[in-house]
Amino acid sequence: MVNQKAHVPHNGEYLTFRLGSEEYGIDILKVQEIRSYEQPTRIANAPEFIKGVVNLRGVIVPIVDLRLKLGCATAEYNSFTVVIVLNVKNRVVGAVVDSVSDVLELSRDAIRPAPELSSAAVDTSFITGIGAINERMLILMDIEGLMSSADMGLMDSVTAAAS
Repeated sequence: MVNQKAHVPHNGEYLTFRLGSEEYGIDILKVQEIRSYEQPTRIANAPEFIKGVVNLRGVIVPIVDLRLKLGCATAEYNSFTVVIVLNVKNRVVGAVVDSVSDVLELSRDAIRPAPELSSAAVDTSFITGIGAINERMLILMDIEGLMSSADMGLMDSVTAAAS
């Protein structure tokens, strides 16, 4: 098992949340807290999915709307909209989602490999597997990989070549 990807899903607890009609799961250990949505301060020239920043007890936290980042059809802000505050590579980042469902414990048996799709059609690099619990299908995400990807612009790339 040495040659497996670094973000292979593992058994453990996952925070589940909704983006549109889909349900996603992220490693609960990456979650710092869950907050109600508040309008962030916009940053000029930021990509559409970066809504801005909020001051969280003295820490300036960038807020990413995962619905926009992942191409959901609509991104309505209502009383269920929440921000999942994440600790990713020692950086605090907020992720806007439609709603948080619950925390589920998944055994390795309940996790199936992510489907292989043409990379030209859809980016599945941040999908680590599919959790199947009774009738529920849970898309398991590598939230750390997604939030630290170069196109997000939130982290200094450790692997970036020196210019």
